[in-house]
Amino acid sequence: MEVNDALVDKLAQLAKLKFNASEKEEIKNDLQKMIAFIEKLNELDTTGVEPLLHMTDETNVLREDEVKGSISREDAMKNAPMHDEQFFKVPKVIKKVSGE
Repeated sequence: MEVNDALVDKLAQLAKLKFNASEKEEIKNDLQKMIAFIEKLNELDTTGVEPLLHMTDETNVLREDEVKGSISREDAMKNAPMHDEQFFKVPKVIKKVSGE
């Protein structure tokens, strides 16, 4: 697989990244090295090797869920700087960038 400017531009667009010319060249070289490494792994004979689904045979022991007391909605809202009858109100932190 060849890593070219079009591929780097497409990946940058998908990741919402911007690169200048020197960064793009560095990214192309890094991607080419990664692909070469994966292609080298394809040379290994994996006949009879079972796929690894988990790193260990250990199982996670989870505690039982227990219903515990909780505070009322009114008590939770007491110290909130902004709220209505049901919800905390917070400033908007996500904004749409124009032109994308």
